[in-house]
Amino acid sequence: MHRPLGITVSRHIMDLQRMHPGATGELTGLLNELIVAAKTISAEVNMAGLADILGMSGKTNIQGEEVQKLDEFANNTIKRRMARCGYLCVMTSEEEDDVLPVKEGYEGKYTLAFDPLDGSSNIDVNVSIGTIFSVHRRRNAKDGFFRRRTDPGAGVRTSYVGRQGTVDDLLQKGRDQVAAGYIIYGSSTMLVFTTGEGVHGFTLDPSVGEFYLSHPEIEIPEKSKYFSVNEGNYPYWSDNMRRYIEFLKQEDKEAGRPYSARYIGSLVADFHRNLITGGIFLYPRDRKSPGKASGKLRLLYEASPLAFIVEQAGGRAITDDGVAILDIEPQSLHQRVPLIIGSRHDVDEAQAFLTGNR
Repeated sequence: MHRPLGITVSRHIMDLQRMHPGATGELTGLLNELIVAAKTISAEVNMAGLADILGMSGKTNIQGEEVQKLDEFANNTIKRRMARCGYLCVMTSEEEDDVLPVKEGYEGKYTLAFDPLDGSSNIDVNVSIGTIFSVHRRRNAKDGFFRRRTDPGAGVRTSYVGRQGTVDDLLQKGRDQVAAGYIIYGSSTMLVFTTGEGVHGFTLDPSVGEFYLSHPEIEIPEKSKYFSVNEGNYPYWSDNMRRYIEFLKQEDKEAGRPYSARYIGSLVADFHRNLITGGIFLYPRDRKSPGKASGKLRLLYEASPLAFIVEQAGGRAITDDGVAILDIEPQSLHQRVPLIIGSRHDVDEAQAFLTGNR
């Protein structure tokens, strides 16, 4: 049986670290800990149909949504793994009401926001789901100190010793992320991430438990022929949004229309397909849910990390009034935003329609 002989994700991360002589290795360590959590979740997802982990847990999250058992497992796996990794000062999860402190004595200089299992409403029907994560440096890196210590087998190391972070450390613009990524659990398990130097994809070989580089230097096509949107919300959209979707459906061979609709209903799955093949995903604000007038998707856990990834891949991410997602200053942990994301040409075109300039 053929086995991949390429670059492992651990080697790739180390190669990135070597490009920065002043790097302490802490971001490398953080990413490696997240990867271990992802492998654990992947194994459980693959066994979900055989184990007693499908269905509802009986709990409701901060969003008012019923929590799936697998959602709860993924959330607890990441929390427990990362709370004592030594690289974080604070965390936040889409499934939790408040900030998640790290274990005392293990405080670091980074923050972590994560959606433990995006698309969880599709778990029971075996649709691709995924984990999304976002990493920032704490706002005041001087709120701690560096300590030199000797580790057996590793020699002298310099590590950051910090203090517990606060909600303010988490409420930072997406533009200031130091890393973002997602793990998609589908026909294969794939990790896609960026540290601000391009986007790379790694596929898990379950027989050896290792991620191998399968999609180096991912670049989203500038223009596509696919759009992803929940057309069930058509009656609740603005007139400009309706005009744009009708425009995509009009026949114009010279312009490459009509576009084909591709909508899964799992953001990470829709985004991943569009990142690889080109496309535009739209979830604008609507009049259906007055309490969600500003949008449905969460800024910190979904929109911001995916926006960082798509921009690094050459695409764009904006709200339905044209504001760049990465420039939004978060006001709360569970803030929602409209999201238009994907191929650059298509997002530009959508912006012209949605802002009334076309």
